[in-house]
Amino acid sequence: MPLQFAYSHKDFVINVRRKTGNDPREDFPPTPFDTTIKTEWTDRQEKGLLRYTLGDLQTRILPGPHYFVAQLNEKRGIERRKPQAVCSIRQKFNGELFNFNKIKPDEVILEMSKSEGCSEEDGETAPCKMVVLVNVSPLEFGHSLFVPDPPLCLPQVLTRFAIQSGIESVLMSSDPGFRMGFNSLGAFASVNHLHLHGYYLDHELYIETVPVTPLLPDIGFYSLSDFPAGFVFYAESGGVDEVAKAVCRVTDFLVDADVCHNLFLTRGCPPYSPERGRMDRSLRSGVRIVVWPKIACFGAKEETAFNVALCELAGHLPFKNVDEYERATEDGVLDIIQKFLPPKEDFLKLEQQITQHLRDK
Repeated sequence: MPLQFAYSHKDFVINVRRKTGNDPREDFPPTPFDTTIKTEWTDRQEKGLLRYTLGDLQTRILPGPHYFVAQLNEKRGIERRKPQAVCSIRQKFNGELFNFNKIKPDEVILEMSKSEGCSEEDGETAPCKMVVLVNVSPLEFGHSLFVPDPPLCLPQVLTRFAIQSGIESVLMSSDPGFRMGFNSLGAFASVNHLHLHGYYLDHELYIETVPVTPLLPDIGFYSLSDFPAGFVFYAESGGVDEVAKAVCRVTDFLVDADVCHNLFLTRGCPPYSPERGRMDRSLRSGVRIVVWPKIACFGAKEETAFNVALCELAGHLPFKNVDEYERATEDGVLDIIQKFLPPKEDFLKLEQQITQHLRDK
């Protein structure tokens, strides 16, 4: 029987700040969520369930305004499971292929459920349980997969439950380095069975504080005009339901339009525009949810340096080999990422369409 982890909105951590010095007031004790994930993940690594021992990854911050976090993770590049072949963002689940109902029972870290129960809007077949598995080919410490009720055999298309559970998981962590994310099919998802990624990265990312442009600020919807261009939502503990609903409307729109995408969730400062100047950059009371539309990569050749998926777009770059890692520059990284992004005019057209779509709710 997997470890059961019940939570409520009372478990959300509000007063989080990014540590800016040696001020002890900025040190937050680990929450039950953090302690459970870290302890259980470490236990699975010590039991040899991972394909490799992660260890301390060689890391450097690339010079430049985006301060990309480059890490050398050669073992993941070699030993991770080969991605499944897909030809559509809406490809149906295939039980004959690998899926998370076929894992070893010991890979399950815990089963999460919300004590308030599921919303009636979720429907009869919607999941009410999030199963957390150790990722056997980890990017970083604590790298786990969050799978909504695996026996439902949901394809890799975001649902409101998955998005809301992701936001709530970030809010349950007192560690500003805990991140979550999602790759759609055609945007480097490797398994067509609905899952999100979660892991700890003890380095600040540019995405946490980058200024944004308001689109529909009353529902927390903004445009990320800085590179890489995307859509930003912001949620604090009191508005998770509505933000999750709005994010799902955007991802549903992208799926219906056959636009592949990546999503990243991280603690971040409240949204502000470039015109307002810089605000308190250490505030991490809420969650930034970033959605990037992508050029489809069905069967495309992978980059030799790194794949452009959820963490790379957010500024965390797991390099596959030492030569590319040592030679990496910000300009070179930007060139690689640009190959997978739609042209500016296509992005702006999509921005107009999505903004109107959200207005027409």
